[in-house]
Amino acid sequence: MDSVQLIKIKEEILSDNTELGNEIRGRMRASGTFFINLMASPGAGKTSLLVQTIRRMKVDVRMGVIEGDIESMVDSQKIQDEGVRAVQIETGGACHLDAAMVQPALATLNLADYDLLVVENIGNLVCPAEFDIGETKKVMLLSIPEGHDKILKYPLMFTVCDVLIINKMDYLDSSDFDLQQLKATMAKLNPKARIFEMSCKTGQGVDAWCAWLKEEIAAWKQQAG
Repeated sequence: MDSVQLIKIKEEILSDNTELGNEIRGRMRASGTFFINLMASPGAGKTSLLVQTIRRMKVDVRMGVIEGDIESMVDSQKIQDEGVRAVQIETGGACHLDAAMVQPALATLNLADYDLLVVENIGNLVCPAEFDIGETKKVMLLSIPEGHDKILKYPLMFTVCDVLIINKMDYLDSSDFDLQQLKATMAKLNPKARIFEMSCKTGQGVDAWCAWLKEEIAAWKQQAG
């Protein structure tokens, strides 16, 4: 009897996804569009971060948002209410976005009309970290109520992110969150990542994030030119 053939579907899927992700990244580079993959747990503050960023930057920066959710358009409506174009992706059950899901959403946009596009990925600390969507930068949010031990339990997202935003700093004094321990672990795991301490509720740290983002957008456009 012939031996059983093993087909490694995950490796094949990831390979195809990476190829498409690189294609999307090339289009972003050509158009000078800075493209962010925003990842976090549900409730960490992704949409709140977007709203605060939009309010500070939309006058100077042409922005668009792609919202990923299993169902509903609640977050997309919040973005539209801020005067920024939002495109909704409903996965119908998938726990992450990949390049093939993002591509049809991008097809509805003229990339040259945008300085900054942000994908708000599905709320999940695991799967989104595995899939390249063609982003310029991966940005991760961790909120204080989630605990400093998430970096030990779900290390991949912390390892691959370019930016770590520690959100809900207004909860720090009333929690047992060990900020220094998190930073020490992050320094070992991903020393190149930029860290911002933030509260989208009080506004702490949002201006610093926006200033950094504007610098990155300008540098990206210089590369495109």
